[in-house]
Amino acid sequence: MEQPEVPLEHLHEHLEKDAHASGERWISWVVLSTAILAAFAAVCSLLAGYHANEAMIDEIQSANQWAFYQAKGIKAAVVQTRTEVLKALEKPIIPADEAKLAAYAREQREIRAEAENRQTKAEGHLHQHVILARGVTMFQISIAVAAISVLTRKRPFWYIGLAFGMLGAVFLIQGVLP
Repeated sequence: MEQPEVPLEHLHEHLEKDAHASGERWISWVVLSTAILAAFAAVCSLLAGYHANEAMIDEIQSANQWAFYQAKGIKAAVVQTRTEVLKALEKPIIPADEAKLAAYAREQREIRAEAENRQTKAEGHLHQHVILARGVTMFQISIAVAAISVLTRKRPFWYIGLAFGMLGAVFLIQGVLP
């Protein structure tokens, strides 16, 4: 999975130039707040990427465990078939085969538990990724709306942008907490 990008550097530079050119003090606060929001967006993006990668790794390891589980099942089926053929032919059953069947069953239980554990971990990481990706989106919207406030010289847009930034912070906090 790809990491969400936060291509806001150019926008921030433009806001800084506008703040210096303008005599309005509140525009400097917009620039400062967008810099802080961009930092939060970057952190949120990194965490979202981390959780996406971990989800993929756990999912791959779970698939490997399920393949191993199936291989043990196939081995058990081969031994079971051999035992049934020997019984049908009224020949002596190999004593080690019963021990092998019990060992395969025990190993399959352990492998299954590990595979299910990995699946659960992958789902948890994917859930965290989704929450953090929403946070990145809210931070990006926040910065864009703040830029609109500078371009239009309308302070209410900045407040709306800050509200989106707070929503992004909520998602960031949710994404960090287990």
